[in-house]
Amino acid sequence: MNVNFEKTDQVNGVLTVQMVEDDYKGEVKKELNHMGQTRPIKGFRPGHVPAALLQKFYGPQVKAQIIDRKLNRAVSDYIINNKIAILGEPMMTDDTHADIDKDNEFEFKFELGIAPEFDINIDKDITIPYYNIQVTDDMVEKQNDGYRKRFGKQVPGEEAAIDSMLRGSMVELDENGQEKAEGIKAERTIIMPQYLKNEEQQQKFVGAKVGQEIVFNPNQACDGSASEMASMLNIDKENAADVTSDFKMTVDEIMVTQIAEMDQEFFDNVLGKDEAKTEEEYKAKLKEVIAHELVADSNYRFTIDAEAVLRGKVGDLALPDEFLKKFLMTRDEKNTAEKVEEEYPAAKAHLQWQLIKDRAAASLQVKVDDSDRKRLARLMAAQQFAQYGMTNLPDDVVDNYAQKLLEDERYQDDINNRAFDDKFFAALKDAVTLDEKNVSIDEFNKLFEAK
Repeated sequence: MNVNFEKTDQVNGVLTVQMVEDDYKGEVKKELNHMGQTRPIKGFRPGHVPAALLQKFYGPQVKAQIIDRKLNRAVSDYIINNKIAILGEPMMTDDTHADIDKDNEFEFKFELGIAPEFDINIDKDITIPYYNIQVTDDMVEKQNDGYRKRFGKQVPGEEAAIDSMLRGSMVELDENGQEKAEGIKAERTIIMPQYLKNEEQQQKFVGAKVGQEIVFNPNQACDGSASEMASMLNIDKENAADVTSDFKMTVDEIMVTQIAEMDQEFFDNVLGKDEAKTEEEYKAKLKEVIAHELVADSNYRFTIDAEAVLRGKVGDLALPDEFLKKFLMTRDEKNTAEKVEEEYPAAKAHLQWQLIKDRAAASLQVKVDDSDRKRLARLMAAQQFAQYGMTNLPDDVVDNYAQKLLEDERYQDDINNRAFDDKFFAALKDAVTLDEKNVSIDEFNKLFEAK
């Protein structure tokens, strides 16, 4: 078997595999003999089937399978042994024609898309901005107010606020604003203004008092959501879809949020048990918590600026554009030429950055191991628990859930990719020169408005 490779330009090439009968006939004969020993053919005992009959029944199929297997192995081995950095997968050329049944000698040609050659040195000569977000007293107070509401409790109140809960009865009104005969009635229902989707309807409940009657439109308040209206009016979802009338609610009870006291129970809920004993200690710790959380934002911004700097250093990488477009067409039968053409610029930019990042990571000797994946899975587990307000959980609970994420195939690629990015950008941050800037949260947010 003869395998040759020829570059047509810097990022495209053609791999040619020439195969003659001697390259595969021995394996075909061996496979047919094996089938004669194992596959029953009517009228013959296993091992006594004539070779001509085996050839007639199974020859073309076996020949095709052997040639395909040897062809794939030859292509793969050549690419690996010659260290050709390909993009996508080899694709057979349009002018390759092989009649397996009639021909004994074949020439197969494959298009290859080749990764561009480039160098990038990661050292202190590279300068990348890094923004340290300053924590102000106002930020601490706002965060504290949020925690006090979060850990507060619902108590009876006289006047409704945006975050209050109102209980009462509702009746459907006709076009004249009168109670509708045979209309919908809800004897005991709940309205929480902050969750209504229409601001005008929402404001009708703010400032309401016990005993007050409020006319509003549930359809507008729920933005037409049949399920939300059904829950509000205590009716079936199927019946709620067509309800567009105004309703009158008589407020029987108002529950308001009583913010948490600044006491030990509150300090423990926010920071963990006995992390702070006084209000001064609590606010100092809270400031540290906020600063720590903002580091994630600073690091995220660093990834954006790092990409821009490294792209600028490498320049515009040439890619085998036409090859990649053809490859994308083969990946999904729903793809059309128009769709691929439209989406290709974004795909190209992503691939260029991936190549730059991989080359930079290699120069920094970044490799992901099991400890990196476990750390990332643990972080993901803690974040998922936090979304449901479950913080300060025992380590074994978080560890057990993290292990389930690691074993779940749906999460494995994401965990590996995120672990790689975390390790790469941490190594990059240490290797380059940081142009550190102290900024306010408003100044930091404006960085994302630049484009």
